[in-house]
Amino acid sequence: MHIGPYRIDPPLVLAPMAGVTDKPFRLLCKRLGAGYAVSEMTISDPRFWTTKKSRWRMDHAGEPEPVGVQIAGADPAFLAEAARHNVALGAEVVDLNMGCPAKKVCNAWAGSALLQDEALVGRILDAVVAAVAVPVTLKIRIGWNRENRNGVAIARIAEAAGIRALAVHGRTRDMHYTGEAEYDIIAAIKQAVKIPVMANGDIAGPEKAKQVLDLTGADALMIGRAAQGRPWIFREIAHYLETGELLPPPQPAEVGEILLAHLEQLYVHYGEPDGVRIARKHLGWYAKDRPENAGFRAVVNRAETAADQMRLAREYFEALQAGVPPAVAKAA
Repeated sequence: MHIGPYRIDPPLVLAPMAGVTDKPFRLLCKRLGAGYAVSEMTISDPRFWTTKKSRWRMDHAGEPEPVGVQIAGADPAFLAEAARHNVALGAEVVDLNMGCPAKKVCNAWAGSALLQDEALVGRILDAVVAAVAVPVTLKIRIGWNRENRNGVAIARIAEAAGIRALAVHGRTRDMHYTGEAEYDIIAAIKQAVKIPVMANGDIAGPEKAKQVLDLTGADALMIGRAAQGRPWIFREIAHYLETGELLPPPQPAEVGEILLAHLEQLYVHYGEPDGVRIARKHLGWYAKDRPENAGFRAVVNRAETAADQMRLAREYFEALQAGVPPAVAKAA
């Protein structure tokens, strides 16, 4: 798959997720098999561009191309200026968020709330595409609610406006993340347009990935929540799609190595106090499928320094690799 001049290989994309897909996580997922990664969304209102959080989100130094930045908002002029601002900071692809179901985003008439106003969608897409020379992409849901599944209409508007690729989450806004993704509508969208389509929603493993590609005919897959604490999912899917064989799951020793490297990058990116705080959710995700998870989280969340977090994580995964009960589980 291509987005403008950029070849996305393998055609596996890390979905933009607020509070998750920061630079350390994007770099990690790319190293472990993602062909492309999109930043967590940045707000289009320029009053917030100088905040600490925005500066973190707009840092793309050292990222391999293409650097994809997602912006969110409802005003065409603000979004056009936000696109120009992010391109000046290094964005090579600008992605527009019309898929977020969060209440605070939709109450501001942004994210998936925009799907209710097809005319406004068109004005936004026209403004942003005209504002920058880089490819502009769009992420949507299949509709606002079950009675208004207008994903095909939005996709046609996007193609007419010059959008270069479309990511589609197979749920309506009112479904949030409940129920099952509706791949038949993603398939209908793929049939309705000639631009590349990325299928998103409930892709939790290699076999499901193959099933979704077969059901939708999509050009690529976008993976979000399934990559939390499991960034190697991209190499697992890529291997299965290429060979039809399942890779064995990583041993605790390798998971520990991946996690420790991830923690180090979080501390570098955010500084120690913020890095320690932000690392806590990732530590929980890495251990979420293990029986000792509750004990591990109870102890590691009390760590106040990077050294303590690193030590506890190292001891935990070394114990798992050795087949002995982790001390942190017993200490909770």
